[in-house]
Amino acid sequence: MVDPLILVLFLFSGAAAGWIGFGLIPETLLQQTGDINELKYILTGITGLIGLIAGFIFKALRNRLVKQIRDTPTDLLISRAVGLILGLLLANLILAPILLLPVPSQIIWVKPLAAVLSNLFFGVIGYNLGEIQGRNLLRLFNPNSTEALLVTEGILTPATAKIIDTSVIIDGRIQSLLACGILEGQVIIAQTVIDELQQLADSSNNEKRGKGRRGLNLLTAMRSNYGRKLVVNSTKYEGKGTDDRLLKLTSDTGGTLITTDYNLAKVAEVNELKVLNLSELVIALRPNVQPGQELNLKIVREGKEESQGIGYLDDGTMVVVEGASSFVGTRKEVVITGELQTPTGRMIFGRLEKEPPNNKNYEQGSYNPR
Repeated sequence: MVDPLILVLFLFSGAAAGWIGFGLIPETLLQQTGDINELKYILTGITGLIGLIAGFIFKALRNRLVKQIRDTPTDLLISRAVGLILGLLLANLILAPILLLPVPSQIIWVKPLAAVLSNLFFGVIGYNLGEIQGRNLLRLFNPNSTEALLVTEGILTPATAKIIDTSVIIDGRIQSLLACGILEGQVIIAQTVIDELQQLADSSNNEKRGKGRRGLNLLTAMRSNYGRKLVVNSTKYEGKGTDDRLLKLTSDTGGTLITTDYNLAKVAEVNELKVLNLSELVIALRPNVQPGQELNLKIVREGKEESQGIGYLDDGTMVVVEGASSFVGTRKEVVITGELQTPTGRMIFGRLEKEPPNNKNYEQGSYNPR
């Protein structure tokens, strides 16, 4: 909403400058034109276009500044601001007696020039000193803190806020992550997520109603267990849906979006936002199996292809075993022959020990479970 407003203001300012400034054109030049009104409209249009271009430049600079502020730690921003204020204060204290000195009228312009230069000089010096030495103040407040020392040296960076999606709350794994202490910083619950959970809890569909109530119960439990670590953001963002509003909240806070929604995670990556997909995290944490590795696996059911059996690892990964259809319900020694990674999960292929494979479908990764 702010960006279009900036462009409109610059456009109207440029057009108004051309319209008002038309009266400053000398009469001799106006007499050489055939249609004065036409010239006035042309000048207004040109200055309006120049104002619009200036608006785009200002918008780009503003977005760049906002992004830099979001990526800068709060303590560094405060130290820079304090350094700038002290520099300007020192400049004006030095200038006060100089400005009171009598100066000949021929060089009266020296006073404003000295004021501008001294404010720029001391302001830049104060800003740089605040940026370089400001964090050392942490040692004065808490010299025995290891964390303060690490932050001072720039080794440790402040934790970002975590914005959680509706799917993560319903999934329930967020509570385990909080219990393990993996998630640093505050956890933000957007009001739009609570509203969506309430809509699900009030749904006439039994499945949706169960998911909504489960999500609300988990939120209540997390709020009572983790207290101030869990923050409810009541800001009402404009957007087509919950996902759109969560993206705007993540952008405004500079936090990390946590979700299990594959599409939402990709949209966040396109918008250059920090995102953590729990589904990808689970896949990354699964133990690796190598071709030739032997496993003692229980054959649970038959596969779609002839002679294939299906088993599962402890983490739920499906294993397609060649030649194991007649061993359903029993444990067999299985030799891993390959692995297939898909966006939705992982599939492992194997064969019975000392049993040569008689179906090439597993080698081609073309298996579809029944």
